[in-house]
Amino acid sequence: MSVFKILTFTTMDYEQHLKASKLPDVKTTIFTTVGDLARKHHALDLSQGFPNFQADKKLKSLVNDALSAGHNQYAPMQGYYGLREIISEKIASLHHRAYSPNNEITITVGATQAIFTAITAFINKGDEVIVIKPAYDCYEPAITLNGGIPVYVQLDAPDYKIDWTVFQEKITDKTKMVIINTPHNPSGTVLSKWDMEQLENILKPTNIILLSDEVYEHIIFDEQVHESASRFPDLANRSFVCASFGKTFHVTGWKMGYCAAPTELMVEFRKVHQFAVFCVDHPVQRALATYLQNPSHYLDLNNFYQEKRDFFLNGIKSSKLKFKPSQGTYFQLLDYTNISNEEDETIGKRLITENGIASIPISSFNVGNRNDYMLRFCFAKKHETLEKAVEILCKL
Repeated sequence: MSVFKILTFTTMDYEQHLKASKLPDVKTTIFTTVGDLARKHHALDLSQGFPNFQADKKLKSLVNDALSAGHNQYAPMQGYYGLREIISEKIASLHHRAYSPNNEITITVGATQAIFTAITAFINKGDEVIVIKPAYDCYEPAITLNGGIPVYVQLDAPDYKIDWTVFQEKITDKTKMVIINTPHNPSGTVLSKWDMEQLENILKPTNIILLSDEVYEHIIFDEQVHESASRFPDLANRSFVCASFGKTFHVTGWKMGYCAAPTELMVEFRKVHQFAVFCVDHPVQRALATYLQNPSHYLDLNNFYQEKRDFFLNGIKSSKLKFKPSQGTYFQLLDYTNISNEEDETIGKRLITENGIASIPISSFNVGNRNDYMLRFCFAKKHETLEKAVEILCKL
């Protein structure tokens, strides 16, 4: 007689599990939806935020060197020390804040993982997190998954400026965290020194943590300065500053970023990080540590992308589209009200299927999908791509 029992399998009740979904309202992202439609119709894709040109050959060569040198096993959980050290030096040089490479900088799988990890480390059930809308779509799911409650501050088109009185009114005794993003995706605005001082004054009497998404830190225009949270002592003492090498060096597919924070915050961050991903691509870290030793590799980005922005905007001056030049990021919002009063998702879809150009409707980032009659276009593209885009947009 067999010692093994015969197991009877029943059909799993998937519906029951779906009812208990932790993200019941989350659907396929607008980026995937638009990207799929653009590919189907062979449209010029200015929707998703990635360049269609190659990274520096020097950086790719350094990765190959690291591979050949045998750096193919696990990196330290916190990240390769040489990379953390050069990041610390970069922040000190630009923002005059000294972060310990040992205890206050962690290399992450892109900024998205850094943001998710910071939220997971501190947000518990019932904690409120202030989110400034329009906002990139990774913030709210991370808050919700951890039992937190997003509290919204909706910005108004076309300026998308924060009303700090309204912001302060949103703070309660349940507010655990505030998320800011500068330079800002999708609006292309930047927070000024005055803005950051307002934020610092508002948060000073509280224990609220600041999560500062600064992935476009090196893409800012018209001789403006990136006002990192690292520059403001009281903000820096309560902040996770998240950044992206992918955005900076045209390698979004590498998913490389970092997070800087005071030791007390970073201790908790690393508790989550070590079990979420443990460590990040080792040879790429080695390559970046060498590449960052030449500051021009990131300091020259402002001019590089400003030329692309200006070429794009000069090209569409004769079109019916209205705009305020982007202050930072590689995104430009275009107001289409002289062309149509349709919902942005409707006209966005029509531009793909009938005109052969793809963009992102801003309602996807707003509270309640509010329509601002704005579409977001990415100008991190080759010259010939932007020329084609200009030709299409001027015919609308």
